This record gives sequence, C-alpha cells and structure tokens, in this order.
Amino acid sequence: MDYSRLEDQILLKLIAQTHEGALSELYDRYNRLVYTVALNSSGEAARAEEITQDVFIRVWDKAASYHSEQGRVATWLCSIARNRAIDLYRQGQARQEDRHISWEQAEYLDPPDPQNLEADFEIAQRQRLVRQALAQLSDEQKQALGLAYFQGLSHAEISQELGEPLGTIKTRIRLGLHKLKEILAGEDPVNTSKS
Repeated sequence: MDYSRLEDQILLKLIAQTHEGALSELYDRYNRLVYTVALNSSGEAARAEEITQDVFIRVWDKAASYHSEQGRVATWLCSIARNRAIDLYRQGQARQEDRHISWEQAEYLDPPDPQNLEADFEIAQRQRLVRQALAQLSDEQKQALGLAYFQGLSHAEISQELGEPLGTIKTRIRLGLHKLKEILAGEDPVNTSKS
C-alpha cells in the first residue's frame, strides 16, 4: 500500500488498526513540525527529541481517539507535543520543589496565632492578595524571587543555580518586585503602614 497518497485522517485510522507503515508516513510528514513545537516549548534539543518520540508513541497508542472535529491532524499532534512538554516541565519542577519552598507552601511557615483572629484574618487577606499578584508574574520571575526570598540565595548564587546570566537574574528580580509593588499598591485593603 502506498501510504504517501493517503490523507492524514486515513493514516490515523490505519494506525489505529496497527499499520506500521501508516505511522511511518505520518512521522515523515510531521516529525519536524512536532520537534519544532517541542523545542519551542521545552527550550532543550534533547528534551525536544524525547517529546517527539513520545508524541508518535502516543499516536500509535491513541490514534483511535482522534476525531476530525478536534481540528486538523497537525494541530492535534502539536497539542500532544505541547502537553507532553508541559508534563515534563512539571515533573522537573516537582523534583526541584523537593529542594525549594514554593510560594504556596510559604503561608504555612508562620503558624496562625489562635489568640488573635483579627490579625490572622489580615495576614490571610495579604497572603491571598500576594498569591494573586504572583500569578501575574512570569514563571522565571517567580522562580528567581522564590530563590532569593525563601532560600536566601544571592543574585550570583541564583545565577549559578539556574545557569542564567547574572544580569538576567537581577532584571527578573527587579522587574518582578516592581510589578508586585504596582499590583499590590492599589489592591491591598489592609493598612500597609503596619508592614
């Protein structure tokens, strides 16, 4: 059978029926596109190659789950690649979180005082506002700020830890703090003179 003449959707139907030639043809058509999406999502060539392999293994296993209403086959493949890149990123973050305190965990460092519910309420309000503000920062800014304030690392140590130039780290921290200040300046209903 000449798979090269078949449409993508037909190839997927054949892949669902375990036609290896159909998978090979689909790979030939889209491996560069999938690799590019994976590289743009992960930023690492080795990781992009791993993701590309994973995508086509998933296609082999899940070809029957594709429906044309979901969009073009190329779009479906790119979506799988992006999702896999996100999964691998999260797995990496989970391993790093074993060593670092996350923003979410920080609120548990100071246990509430049962004798002063009003103060606890104010603290909870501030924490909520800070978490909302942090959600608006880039992941890179949150990471740099977390290392600086929870781990007590210097800018140079953060630069070394993340493998980023020192100037980049300083800029991320400065811009992150500036953005937090702007966001929180108009939103904090609690008297800021106490802080």
